[in-house]
Amino acid sequence: MFQCPICERNTSIPVGGASVLPQNLHLGFEVEVAGYMSKMVNSREVCCDECVDGRNGLAVVFCCMCHQFLCKVCRDHHSSSRKLSNHKTVLLDQAGPRQLYTSMKPRDPCCSQPNHEDNKLNFYCETCSLLVCCDCTTVSHKSHTVKEMSTVAKSHQMEITGALEDATEIMTKLIGATDGDNRMIEQVEISKRTAFLAINQAFKILQQTLEERRKALLSELEAILLPKTTALTLQKEQFEKMVGDIGHYTDMASQILQTHTDHEIVALGGLIAAELQATLKRVQTISFTPKQHSNITVSVQTDDLVRQLSKLGEIVAFIPSPSSNTWMSTSVARVGTRYHVQVQSKTSKGEENPHGGVEVKGEMRSKTHNGAVVYGEVEDHRDGTYTITLTPQTAGPHQLLITMDGQHVQNSPSGLDVRPKRDYHTLCDARQVIQCNRPACVAIHDNGDIYVGSLDNCIYVFDPTGQLKNSIGSRGCGDVQFSHPSGISIKGDVLYVADTKNHRVQKLTSSGRFLRKFGKEGSGQGQFNCPLAVIINSNNKLIVSDSNDHRIQIFNENGGWLLTIDGKGSGNHSFQSPWGLALDPQGNIHVAACGSKSIKVFSKEGVYVRRYGDPNHHSGMTIDDEGYSLVNEWGGNCLSIYDPEGNKIHTVRNLKNPWGTALDLRDGSVFIANCGANTVLKYCD
Repeated sequence: MFQCPICERNTSIPVGGASVLPQNLHLGFEVEVAGYMSKMVNSREVCCDECVDGRNGLAVVFCCMCHQFLCKVCRDHHSSSRKLSNHKTVLLDQAGPRQLYTSMKPRDPCCSQPNHEDNKLNFYCETCSLLVCCDCTTVSHKSHTVKEMSTVAKSHQMEITGALEDATEIMTKLIGATDGDNRMIEQVEISKRTAFLAINQAFKILQQTLEERRKALLSELEAILLPKTTALTLQKEQFEKMVGDIGHYTDMASQILQTHTDHEIVALGGLIAAELQATLKRVQTISFTPKQHSNITVSVQTDDLVRQLSKLGEIVAFIPSPSSNTWMSTSVARVGTRYHVQVQSKTSKGEENPHGGVEVKGEMRSKTHNGAVVYGEVEDHRDGTYTITLTPQTAGPHQLLITMDGQHVQNSPSGLDVRPKRDYHTLCDARQVIQCNRPACVAIHDNGDIYVGSLDNCIYVFDPTGQLKNSIGSRGCGDVQFSHPSGISIKGDVLYVADTKNHRVQKLTSSGRFLRKFGKEGSGQGQFNCPLAVIINSNNKLIVSDSNDHRIQIFNENGGWLLTIDGKGSGNHSFQSPWGLALDPQGNIHVAACGSKSIKVFSKEGVYVRRYGDPNHHSGMTIDDEGYSLVNEWGGNCLSIYDPEGNKIHTVRNLKNPWGTALDLRDGSVFIANCGANTVLKYCD
């Protein structure tokens, strides 16, 4: 075995010895260069290789092309030769071995076969894997597969280039994976510290709780024992006093009997006997039994608690499954506008992961503009969901890539159409006209279907081309029956209808199947008096304009009342006959009221924020993802467009009693229920 000096792999010497090993021209060149370098280092005087016996003197230069040491005479001859004049030479007194090494170029190899020594190796025998000369191709390699060396070199160059590209790609992935592991190690350390703190905090709380309970029990014990001790101490002191009194009189009586005369006994004995009898009578009136008992029962049931504590807590190592993770976004974005992607982390079983901490990344790559990349900002909500925010800078087709722990999630990468910044000034003529009798409101499904609430007491469903697909409901007050449905809103496959003259809201599937209803005529909480609009916020809360009660009511998705925004009064917050409703990107509620002279804005908590808009009879409205408000002016037969600051920037005219309006989030198209003309109009920027 020996180690190859090029690839550093151990190789067995084949049968036949080293002479049958493949040619290694590079190694031969390295050996040749090493010989020249050794010659310079080990000898101060190098003879000329061109002169016979060095008769013209010592070498002064080295020719890097001929690989010869040359004296001054031979150098001059070399330089004057037209064939050799372009050869590079190195002065020996100025160059060291290292410069000699870097200056030398390998010579074209010549054949080693007898009589072929001057022939260049310009051919390659694929049968023998050997470089050969032209003469060899007609003699010893006549029946072999032989190709020109330059052709084989180009083929090998292509193979090497391809291998390098593959290696670069794999190296990039490996480096990325290494970086990912490093980041994951950091995340593990962070998770470890977080878990460590959480465990310590939990047990600190337990210790504090146990200590507080211990002190409380000791306090209770003290509260029980103190009265007992006090009562027994007082009783004991009473007994001791009586013992002292009786002892005093008995001592006196004994002394009189022993030492006093009869006259003294007569004089004092009666008095002492009387005092002693009185003391004895007092003693006989009290109980000799202790007033308090010593029995105290302490019950601290620790068995169940110990069992629970022994199993307290759980540490779960969540393993995300990128292939089963889901994400939601629209397929259209706008230049300079924030684009949001919602990601839901799931386990390998497809179950939603309730924990955060996974490394989620998002990026947007342009298919034009030299593949410009926009990286997203990721917000970890710590409940298994993540929000990625990206702001595209160039228009055109893009790729959206979402990864989790370095692996693409389901349906990533996907196509994304980034459009130029919206210009509402181009909204002039309708691009599409849908005939519909008495349209009052309009909403767009995620698939592009157009839902139109008609005052003919039904909901019409048109496909994106304007062809009628379905009709939902009829006139009446039963389920999936309507009386002037003036407001509709759709989210996913759930349709909400403001059933105006039935004073209620109905919840249906997008195909028209009844789910539930809530509300009845009245002015109490959860009651309505002609609701005209219903919208859904990001938290699935329903916001309803209760027109004739001059208020906005907010409900949960099942119709449970949550909040009322009262428009009655004369302050800035007041409004009359609210009609249209819309939500801006911050979640604020915009109210377009038919009887008010401006549009009122309230926070999601119902607090008045500001107002804007021209004095007019406002009807339906909507707001795009940049905060531009599109408001139908029912009395002015137009659509007014306001920028996010409330400045009017454009007006679409020639409408006839426009009611509701809606945006197609897929491409930004604007739909208007042009009620007076029995049409639904579609505008595109």
